Amino acid sequence: MKKFLLIISFLFITSNVSANQPKDWQLGFQNPASDGMRDIVNFHNNLLLPIIIAISVFVLFLMIYACIRFRASANPVPSKRTHNVAVEVLWTLIPCLILIVMAVPSFKILYKQDTIPKAEVTVKAVGYQWYWGYEYPDENIIFESYMIEDKDLKENQPRLLAVDNELVVPVDKVVKVLITANDVLHAWALPSFGVKRDAVPGRINETWFKAEKVGTYYGQCSELCGIKHAFMPITVRVVSEEEYNEWLMDAKVKFAKEVIEEDQLKRLASK
Repeated sequence: MKKFLLIISFLFITSNVSANQPKDWQLGFQNPASDGMRDIVNFHNNLLLPIIIAISVFVLFLMIYACIRFRASANPVPSKRTHNVAVEVLWTLIPCLILIVMAVPSFKILYKQDTIPKAEVTVKAVGYQWYWGYEYPDENIIFESYMIEDKDLKENQPRLLAVDNELVVPVDKVVKVLITANDVLHAWALPSFGVKRDAVPGRINETWFKAEKVGTYYGQCSELCGIKHAFMPITVRVVSEEEYNEWLMDAKVKFAKEVIEEDQLKRLASK
């Protein structure tokens, strides 16, 4: 009975706390953790994929039919037909209609992504060669996030994805992300939230997400930015509002201390 209760409790916990990251031999999207990503997955699986499969099957059928029907042995005297007006009109109009069918819901999703609701939390992500810097402008918190080296990884920390300082946000809150870069082009991408924005030096791009589940979510820089492009991951930890407030209090002390120590080291180096 105790084992059964433990299994049930484990399943309950894992259903409410997730750690979304790429898996070996994964073919589809990561599980959506926001309404925006769910829209993307539904658009892909319920509209794009059926249309693409239908077009592929139809084109394959035409190729096989043409190879068999118009082979040299069956047509000793080749046709001299140069065009067919009806066919040309059809193969122009039908693809246009298909594109319109795909474009309308696509534009709706893009408009929803670009229309940022009233932000409850604002963070700024700055791309560097090769790590991410984060700022909480309203809380006066600034820190840097570096990938953890293989030799320093702890249990359950994914290779090339775990970082020393995670971006922490509350669950069920609108998080506005300001994205820029300090040197070259980067891109801040988080698949579980359906977020991907270029980080451009001298320019600030905006995006947003509202995480629906507590857990840890992983992303990576998605713009080729140099030899260590693959080594600047993104880790976002989604917590309850109570945990978030506790983290804010600790972060204000922790990162203020790190800034002071860094300033002291710079002064010593200058001497």
